[in-house]
Amino acid sequence: MLWLLLLTVLALLHNARAKTVHGSFDSALAWHNRGQHIVTFLFHGDQAVLCVRITNVAAAVGKEAAIYLYQDEEWVKMQRTMEEYSCPERLSLAYVSIPLNQTEYNYTLPQIVSPKAWYAIYADRYTCLMSYEDPNTDDITFEVTLLNPDAAGNPFDHFGADESGLHEFFFLLVLVYFVVACIYIQALWQTVKKGGPMHTVLKVLSNALLLQAVSAFANYLHFSRYAKDGKGIPLIGSLAELCDIASEVQMLYLLLSLCMGWTLSRMKKSQGRPLQWDSTPTSTGFAVVAVSAQIILLIWEQFEDTDHHSYHAHRSLAGTLLIALKMCLALSLACGLYRIITMERNTMKRQFYITFAKGCFLWFLCHPFFVAISYMFNEYQREKMITVGVILSQSLSMVILYRLFLSHSLYWEVSSLSSVTLPLTVSSGHKSRYYS
Repeated sequence: MLWLLLLTVLALLHNARAKTVHGSFDSALAWHNRGQHIVTFLFHGDQAVLCVRITNVAAAVGKEAAIYLYQDEEWVKMQRTMEEYSCPERLSLAYVSIPLNQTEYNYTLPQIVSPKAWYAIYADRYTCLMSYEDPNTDDITFEVTLLNPDAAGNPFDHFGADESGLHEFFFLLVLVYFVVACIYIQALWQTVKKGGPMHTVLKVLSNALLLQAVSAFANYLHFSRYAKDGKGIPLIGSLAELCDIASEVQMLYLLLSLCMGWTLSRMKKSQGRPLQWDSTPTSTGFAVVAVSAQIILLIWEQFEDTDHHSYHAHRSLAGTLLIALKMCLALSLACGLYRIITMERNTMKRQFYITFAKGCFLWFLCHPFFVAISYMFNEYQREKMITVGVILSQSLSMVILYRLFLSHSLYWEVSSLSSVTLPLTVSSGHKSRYYS
């Protein structure tokens, strides 16, 4: 499992996003691809600016180097019908070309009514040749900075339209985590420390919540630096995403082990011993297979999706399979839980099952739900809505599960009915060990 996590970290570092871009113009790459893609950015407002700084101006002038800006519509159309355009025609379709004949060049975009993606492409005199020939091998390094207008209308905002607001969201999220931790952490620690029938579940649930809190704090640090320089801290951003993945994997294993062990024991009418969350080989095997499949799909997705976020709109095959996996798991659990709930005659136990099912389904289905409804909104709003919606929904799911497993009075009332069918309950002879 360790090598899988290392691969994930490497993929996240490779795909780190930045809107202050450094690199070198490559004439050979530009010739091969009929233009070297530099960066894509969602500009908005009426004072958006693209700033280009280069070294070796003499080499750039000799190559007749330039940056070509394409609006989203023209670029997509051109990519779909590439065979219909020759190389010079493709370059002529650019909205504007910026000649690289000076050390620094600032270009102010026209007023943009609604946010649009703009593509910056490098090309020079060798890009459209039939065969590549470049006697001048001098490197031309560059720094491209992309800025949107801030609240005062000045071009100082490094965030694109698809990222604006996430910095403030993670700040509020970290603040909420801090306040809640100050209020409840002592009582929760005492509950976990003294043990009890819910001890294992509470530890795993707390670990998953801690990972989410670390992820939110890391995202806040990354976006705080990003707001200043357009680059952020790629390592911290990758840590945030790795914590999100670890939290989701841990919760998936917990919920699947609980649900499958619970439903399998009920179907077999097993009443011999208390049900533990990972006690049955079948439920453990099912959870391990599902978790392994999720990890493989998550890592696959990191390599496919270079525009990386913690939660994606899932345009890639791996992302689509990940959504399908969550829906299949939710459906399989719904079938087992429905049979148990309909067969249960006791109102108290049935209410416990229903509340537990709500927490599970909210966790499994929030991501597919927000991905589905995101297509009702503009493209630049989709990933923001998915990110915010999934984080809030998963937090609500954790609150539901915490309230359920910390409710000693509810467990006392249910277990007093001589039931051993609930997750992590104990037989009547051992009640006094955990409850007073």
